[in-house]
Amino acid sequence: MIPHVKDILFATDLSPNSDNALRHALGLAQSLGAKVHILHVAEPLSQDAVVTLRMFLQDETARDKAIKERHASVKDMLKLNQKKFVQSLSDAEKDAYSAVGSVELVDGHPAEMILNRAKELNCGLIVMGTHEQGTGHTFIGTVVKRVLRRSSIPTMVVPHLT
Repeated sequence: MIPHVKDILFATDLSPNSDNALRHALGLAQSLGAKVHILHVAEPLSQDAVVTLRMFLQDETARDKAIKERHASVKDMLKLNQKKFVQSLSDAEKDAYSAVGSVELVDGHPAEMILNRAKELNCGLIVMGTHEQGTGHTFIGTVVKRVLRRSSIPTMVVPHLT
C-alpha cells in the first residue's frame, strides 16, 4: 500500500534556514493535500539558569512569573516569525500557507517533543531544517540527529541555503 500523508509536522528552531524548510513543507502539503502543523519547542532552563534565577529572584512567585514571561516572550517570537514569513511570500505563494493547520509552542526537550507531537497529530512526515554548514557533520544539529535516530515515520531534512 502506498502511504498517504495527510499531516506534516514542521519543527522550527526559528533560525534563518527554518523559512526555507517551511517553504518545502508547504510545497509538499500543497502537492499532497495535507495540513502542516508548525511546532517550536522551548527547551527547559538549564541548571545554571535555575541557580541564577534562585540567586537573583529569592521570591518563588517572582521566579514563576519570570518563567511564564519567558514562555510568553518565545510565543511572541514565534508569532512574529510566522508573520514575517507570510509577508515574505509572493501572492501566489500565500495560498500555500493556507495548508497550515496549527502553530504551536511547547516546553520540553526538543527531539522528544517533536516525536511526541508527530505521533499525537498522526503525522506521516516530519520536516526540519539544518544549521549553517560547519566542520564535519555538526551542521545537522543535535536535535535533527536525535529525531532521525528515533523517528518511526519519514523525516525530511532541508539543508541550509548557502
